[in-house]
Amino acid sequence: MTAEMSLDAAQALIGTETGLSQWHTISQQQVNQFADTTGDHQFIHLDEERARVETPFGGTIAHGYLTLSLLSMLGPEAGTVRLSGTKMIINYGLDKVRFLNPVRVGSRIRARFVMHSITEKNPGQYLIKHLVTMEIEGQDKPALIAESLGLAVTG
Repeated sequence: MTAEMSLDAAQALIGTETGLSQWHTISQQQVNQFADTTGDHQFIHLDEERARVETPFGGTIAHGYLTLSLLSMLGPEAGTVRLSGTKMIINYGLDKVRFLNPVRVGSRIRARFVMHSITEKNPGQYLIKHLVTMEIEGQDKPALIAESLGLAVTG
């Protein structure tokens, strides 16, 4: 659920967890479609038998960029902070992305969001940065960590 709040209330959340998505299973079909879309047909993503035999992963894995791209779905699902009067939030990019653990096809992932900062870029435009951890169910080491940036346009 998205919570609309004042700038002061949102800034009071800096350093706290502001959202946690549901678990989502990564399917081979998703991986195949991503491979076709991006042209990245490396066998570690598509050939289950070869990936099982020739890699330390024990089977096919999701593309790192596929996992990262799911943040656009998982962020709103997690329940984001929305500044009062926001007309739109624009994807402003990412900082310090690190892929820490491969995501095996069939694994379940979710994203955890911690408010890092809110900075006024221009009058009525606020850059909101979240520290995001993409977790893999049953694993201690996350799939990725990133700083996700959204530009809230208010007024």
